[in-house]
Amino acid sequence: MDAFFASVEQLTRPTLADRPVLVGGAGPRGVVAGASYQARVFGARSAMPMGQARRRCPHATVLPPRFPLYKALSDEVMAVLGEFSPVLEPVSVDEAFVEPPDLVGADPEQVREWGTRLRGAVRERTGLPASVGAGSGKQVAKIASELAKPDGLRVIAHAEQAAVLDPLPVRSLWGIGPVSGEALRKIGVETIGQLAAMDPREVAGVLGAAVGSELHRLARGVDDRPVAPRGAAKQISAETTFDADLTAMTAVHTAVESICVAVHRRLVADGRTARTVTVKARTGDFTTHTRSETTPFGTRDLATLVAVARRLAEGAVGEGGVRLLGVSVSGFGDEPPLALFDAVPSGSGWTTAPGTGTPPGTGATVGTGATVGTGATVETGDVPGPLRPGRPDREPDPDRPWRAGDDVAHPEHGHGWVQGAGHGRVTVRFETALTGPGRTRTLDAADPDLTRADPLGSWRA
Repeated sequence: MDAFFASVEQLTRPTLADRPVLVGGAGPRGVVAGASYQARVFGARSAMPMGQARRRCPHATVLPPRFPLYKALSDEVMAVLGEFSPVLEPVSVDEAFVEPPDLVGADPEQVREWGTRLRGAVRERTGLPASVGAGSGKQVAKIASELAKPDGLRVIAHAEQAAVLDPLPVRSLWGIGPVSGEALRKIGVETIGQLAAMDPREVAGVLGAAVGSELHRLARGVDDRPVAPRGAAKQISAETTFDADLTAMTAVHTAVESICVAVHRRLVADGRTARTVTVKARTGDFTTHTRSETTPFGTRDLATLVAVARRLAEGAVGEGGVRLLGVSVSGFGDEPPLALFDAVPSGSGWTTAPGTGTPPGTGATVGTGATVGTGATVETGDVPGPLRPGRPDREPDPDRPWRAGDDVAHPEHGHGWVQGAGHGRVTVRFETALTGPGRTRTLDAADPDLTRADPLGSWRA
């Protein structure tokens, strides 16, 4: 998918179509989660500090992420891909490999026709643009899809493979990052063709035997990795970077509980139990400490996860303020947790205790950015209004209950989104993917008819 998060915002908020959009945390430590192509022209990129992106593109619209909406659209895209190919390997929320039996032995023109139909089906079902790349293997198909962006189709036939790949920067290869790219640059290797022409032993000497051998094969277009469904996640995690360092342990405990809510929700949805809890803490000087503990048996009880994570946090937090906190669970099992009792830490080790009736933090039930099996940093506070998990560094302002990007509904004007608020007033643009560009209206911030709305309402009624 093309600039997925930003494209979803432009689709569901039509006034933003063809305008620069940045999705991410707007705080002083916010990070860009997605940038529209209109913003990329000015040098804004994903994973860039939001402050830097806004300096490069000061006229961009900055919006908080709406993860439930992105997931809903991602599920729809994957459903379309599944209809076109029984063999589907999702890579991320907006990318997947397919290996359709219909294309076995097909010529490039037949592949192009198939790709055109697939792109049309995605557009029809979701309203979003999609780029499709095709090649002899996963690496070539990945590069082809990048060459097709935005909103295009690129088929790299076997006969033209070397001509297309050789001039590309070596960083275009999947698996070559900044470190390995710099190591190759130091010996004068800057393109895929130059890497392909190297002696395999020399590549192994620079990049290591295992990695070097694999990357050398990929550079020569040899890629026999199968397209296969991904296995179950080995870890579920969520983490938060705070606008201001947390200096009180009570604030750390509050944040840990909020993060545990996000992890717990994904754990319950996954249907498994976890034995290992890990807490990560990063201080203001970017020193990172981790602590983990493995229980005698699996659990998915929120109170237990919170108790363990809080205790681990006390050991993980070093001197000075805490810039980032993360919680992850692993060691999954398929066995159901104990029905009436669960494990809790005590002075004498792990013991059983009655399960709690109401877990802490259950008010946060929608839209945190929990990540599965990735090290991506997300801000679990980027959820509108009362659905937003507790953030000790962001105390709610009773005089400003609305923030830019909030989804709202009004019985007369329909679904809309907040463009700005202050001084007891709120400006809302009422529009959805179905209505097209809408009008703005300024209302009393305390208007009882103005209520918070499900982000999915901006895509489908």
